Amino acid sequence: MIDRKHLKEFIKIVGRENIYDDKAHMIAYSYDATRTRFEPDAVIFPRNEKDVSDILKYCNQNKIVITPRGAGSGFTGGALPANGGVVLAMEKHMNKILEIDTQNMVAVVQPAVINMDLQRAVEKLGLFYPPDPASEEYSTLGGNVSENAGGMRAAKYGLTKDYVMALRAVRANGDIIQAGKRTIKDVAGYNIAGILIASEGTLAVLTELTLKLIPKPKYKKTYMGVFPSVNSAMSAVFKSLSDGANPVAMEFLDKLVIKALIEKLNVNLPIDAGGVLVGDVDGNVPEEIEFQLNTLRESFLQNGAKEFMVAKDEKEAKELWFARRNASQSITIYGNKKLNEDISVPRSMLPEALDRIYAIGEKYGFKIPCFGHAGDGNIHVNVMIDKSQIDEGHKCIEEIFQLVVDMGGTLSGEHGIGTSKAPFMDIAFTKEELKLFKDIKRAFDPNGILNPAKMGL
Repeated sequence: MIDRKHLKEFIKIVGRENIYDDKAHMIAYSYDATRTRFEPDAVIFPRNEKDVSDILKYCNQNKIVITPRGAGSGFTGGALPANGGVVLAMEKHMNKILEIDTQNMVAVVQPAVINMDLQRAVEKLGLFYPPDPASEEYSTLGGNVSENAGGMRAAKYGLTKDYVMALRAVRANGDIIQAGKRTIKDVAGYNIAGILIASEGTLAVLTELTLKLIPKPKYKKTYMGVFPSVNSAMSAVFKSLSDGANPVAMEFLDKLVIKALIEKLNVNLPIDAGGVLVGDVDGNVPEEIEFQLNTLRESFLQNGAKEFMVAKDEKEAKELWFARRNASQSITIYGNKKLNEDISVPRSMLPEALDRIYAIGEKYGFKIPCFGHAGDGNIHVNVMIDKSQIDEGHKCIEEIFQLVVDMGGTLSGEHGIGTSKAPFMDIAFTKEELKLFKDIKRAFDPNGILNPAKMGL
């Protein structure tokens, strides 16, 4: 429990109405999408950057740990107060779009702006912010940057990091820094913004983001390919891309997911389908759309697709996307607990990776339905277990992580490390690399007050 004298100092900084230490708030800010719980000792709502600086300076002087938090929608525990202390909750005040610069095509936002709110605001002006994590309706842009969130459009448009031009942040000692510029080119000094992106709040607290925008494409079409096996679908992925296709999204469902969607949600998919690919293409002229669809169609059929369909209108597009958007909730038919990991491999390795993941599942007797972002090699692996099988489930996950790293892949494509993947960091990194991470952490946060117990730091 935090000393009352510290609460009095925090009240001086933010006002009594912006600090809470009652049980209801401690519970509300104790968990994220992992459902793991760590209660903080207090929740503080900073009003502005100066508040953040003053809070961090005081916490640093008094060795009080602090966890920055946006929407708490993460899947790896990145915003959990694992060591108690203070949660710095940004959503109440630091949630404004400060500027949309249509001439330079950038947006300046505070960290608690909801992803979709920015998308809608810029699209009214004919602009486009592509990063679209599945949580886009409620996740914050500060959280997206802290985890380097991806999304379904990453196949064509890349990740959050590709749209961060500059940011403002506060170090553990209260120093306010700016990293990056609004300019397209900037090679002056170290790439501090690049270090802070995906650092999960362990190095500094983000207070302002300058994000790149692009023109909104004029046309979009949705497609779906149905395959006899997941292997044929995965082969079609990298072969269609090498043939010149450049889809906005190329999402896949395996046969276990298809079966679950049919049984639980009555989705109209062939019961004998072994794999499905669904996605969008976009462009500024109709001919570009037709080229993309024709390239995909030819490649899909050459790789064994039983059917290739294109939505006639927005209603049909939503129907085609329904299966992918509801994949996660459908697979609960296979177990009452889901160990959800978001591994990533080189695209050409997708067929082999899935074969070997299923084999690991058979070894442990677990169903492992898989779906995800085939266009960028990012697979959502779901080890389905009963709660009594948690230890065996973690052993299964560890084998999958080792397999993925051996294939040149990574532990996480978009969800981050947080607390849930921290024990597996030594699978992916050498002792020398892990020491470098810790050296960087000490340089930014020598007293270790910022989001401890994350990323193995």
